[in-house]
This record gives sequence, structure tokens and C-alpha cells, in this order.
Amino acid sequence: MDNSRRNFIRNTSLVSLGFIGLNNYAANAAMDLFAGMEPGVGFGPLFYKEGDALSLPKGFTARIISNKGDLMNDGLLMPGMYDGMGSFSHAGKTILIRNHENSPGADLLGPFGKDNELLHKINKDKIYDFGKGEDTCVGGTTTLVYNEKTQKVESQYLSLIGTVRNCAGGITPWKSWITCEESSLKTGKEGSSLEKDHGFNFEVPATDKIGIADPHPIKAMGRFTHEAVTVQPKTGIVYQTEDEGDSLFYRYLPNAYGKLQNGGKLQCLAIKEWESADTRNYETLTTERFPDKKSFEVKWIDLDDVEAPDSDLRLRGFKLGAARFSRGEGIWYGKNELFFACTDGGKNRKGQIFKYIPSKFEGQPGENDEPGLLELFLEPNDIETFQNCDNLTISPWGDVIICEDKKDPRIIGITPQGKTYVIAKNIGYRNSEFAGPVFSPSGNTLFINIQSPGLTLAITGPWKNIKNSKI
Repeated sequence: MDNSRRNFIRNTSLVSLGFIGLNNYAANAAMDLFAGMEPGVGFGPLFYKEGDALSLPKGFTARIISNKGDLMNDGLLMPGMYDGMGSFSHAGKTILIRNHENSPGADLLGPFGKDNELLHKINKDKIYDFGKGEDTCVGGTTTLVYNEKTQKVESQYLSLIGTVRNCAGGITPWKSWITCEESSLKTGKEGSSLEKDHGFNFEVPATDKIGIADPHPIKAMGRFTHEAVTVQPKTGIVYQTEDEGDSLFYRYLPNAYGKLQNGGKLQCLAIKEWESADTRNYETLTTERFPDKKSFEVKWIDLDDVEAPDSDLRLRGFKLGAARFSRGEGIWYGKNELFFACTDGGKNRKGQIFKYIPSKFEGQPGENDEPGLLELFLEPNDIETFQNCDNLTISPWGDVIICEDKKDPRIIGITPQGKTYVIAKNIGYRNSEFAGPVFSPSGNTLFINIQSPGLTLAITGPWKNIKNSKI
């Protein structure tokens, strides 16, 4: 199915244990695989066998399709620190574009190998920040062309380089990936080798043509600690999250549909009846609790000086009345609504999910009379329900799918009614987070990253057997 503007939205060792200890271990493990599940939803309990990377429901399998250090088709090495990811339909194949959350000078995690010995293979002008050749920035993206029928990667290559900590991002209706720098590093600081400021978004086209995209920051979208974006298909408005403990929620109104480099207006969200609302709900805060399951009318505040040399957009916006959030992370647009995660919001700082329903006049005259609505969709304060939600997507059947950023992370589904179920648990690499969940355009494969050691997996199985949901 094509990701066109029309249908964009569809898309320990047991040896030393005695028999009693062994039985207790097995019982606890079995209980753990049921944790976080509600009767009548999801795909049922998880199972695993020795050697599997994931525990999964019956009938599902996970295949590793990409590894850090793989030799790519462009002669470079697959970078590490896999993070956000998007999928696109192209010539009967699936194109995946994946972020790499690498910091400057991390050569062993970058595409050029030890001591950047492969750096000569690319044009220096394609590197956004060369770092004076001392601490070359090796964040960026890779592109994979995947054949869903054969379940194999047919090609993979570097598609953006020279950026910093590319965490998440978002797909666009015009078939590109917006990759976000989770950074506010600046040039000019004493001892720094940086040649460019960071904290911007970059656009990477979804193509099977091997090559590196021109690294042009979309400065009008603001300079801050970006996390993820999503696009309203009809208008081309881009919504943005920020990974700070006192972050804002932003939208970008482009001057021209699909032409983000042509400039636009950056705004931040405020609650109409609650100036400078604090949605974080920390137990230590003295502010009034932000309630869940209640819709608030919003307004949008214009921001200026958006390249923010002092990295203070969120502080200025809050003073103007914007709502404050706790580490905005993954975001995805569904059917006339979007969801975004705040990874350590809530009383117990275990995470929140917000829902935003745009105005039917979103970004246009008349919006003030029929404004968009913000709702705290889910704040469980229950570690079994979910913990520290990070990247998210929306499934073909309409449920929100989230990744946990913690030890023993899980992939969790959330129904429109707020019921949760577990799709997978990381067994083989328990200390590493899941990242970048995204379904193939056909809906038959869920792609997921394990950040360290650096793996991309393709999960297949009877997705249409989902309980209490409709495909």
C-alpha cells in the first residue's frame, strides 16, 4: 500500500539453583510474560525459546534483518545506536529509513570504521558537520530496501551524515523522512571542534537510489532538543516533540505544502483556560494535577527568534503561557488525531500518553472558534501497564504501539479505550531499549530496533487475529 497523501494514515545462570529455586524461577518468568496484559485484548501470552531475541505471542516470529557493522552497498559500515524509523512503499518493496543516535567523534559507532578509515569514500561536502576532522559528527540515517516476500534486505546505504544524536523523526505524505537532532550543541565553545550549530531537523527522501542526502537543516522549524515529528496529511502541518524535562509541544505551519525549507511559522501549544499549565504531574510538584480523560481547548502561540542561540525556546514559550510537558518523545498521526508520549511524566514518572485532536480549521482562520483538543489519554502510574514510553506508532487496526526505554523493555499495544497488551519482550538484549516501531505499508510486518548492540528485526505473524480491535 502506497504511503500517499490519500492513505498516509494507514499506514542468570540456572546451574547453581536447586529444584526449588528452578521452579520459582520458571514460575516468575511465566508470570512476567503475562504482566501488563488485560483479558480479551491483544494476541495472548508470550512464549520464547532459548536463543530467541524476543518473547512473542504464539504464531509470531522475529527475524534479524540488519546488524551494526554490516558492510553496506556503498562500501561503508552500518552505524550503531539504532533509533527512530519510518517505512515507505516503493516499487513493490518496503523502504526503511532509520536514525542513528551517535555523538560527535564516536567512530566505532559510525559508518567509517576505526579511526574513520573509510571517510575517504564520501564527498566531504555531504557531511553536515565535519568537526574539523577531529570529532566528525557521525549521527545520521541509513536507508534499507526490504523485500517483504523474501524477507530479506536487498540493499542498505548511508543516507544522511554529519548530524548529532538523531533520535526519532517522522514520515511525511510526500514520501520523505524528517530526522531530528536530540541535541543543542553549538559551535564556538572553547575546546569544541564543531563547525555547525545543532538542534535541527533534516529531510531525507525515501528512495532506493544509493546516495547521501544534502544536509540542509530546516531552521524555520526551530532549534531545540528535537525528538520526533508527525505530519497532518491534509494540511502538511508538522507537530514536534521536545526531549526536555520542561519541554513544549510545537507545530510548524509551512508556507507551502511539502516544502518545509520554504519557511513557515513555529508555534507552541497552550491550554485556553489554563495559562502555563504543567501537565507533568510529578508527585514532587505543588501545581494542580493535570487530569486524565478530560479534553482541553487549546490555542497556539507564535514564537520568534526560532533558531534560539541560547536554547531557550521552551522557556520563552512557557512564559508566554504554553503548556509544559515531561520529555516529549514519540508521536504519530492516526485517523484525525495524533498521539505523543512523555517518557517520564506522571506521579511515579513512568510515562504519559497524550492525544491531540486538531481543529477542523487547524492553522486557519476560524480555528479560535473551534479549537483543537488536548487530552491526557493514559497515565497509568502502574509499572505493569507500561514504563517510560519512548517511540510509538499506530497500528493498521488503530491501536497505539509503544516502546519502553528501560531494562527488560516491552512493545505494548494500547486500545482506543486505554486497555493495554504486550506484543513482545526483549529477552536476548535485556539492557537495551526498543526503538523505531513501524509497520510495513502492507501491515504484515512490524519492524523494530534494539538500540544496542544495534539490530533491526522484522516481526511477522497473525496480526489480523488481534482481539477487541478491528482491521
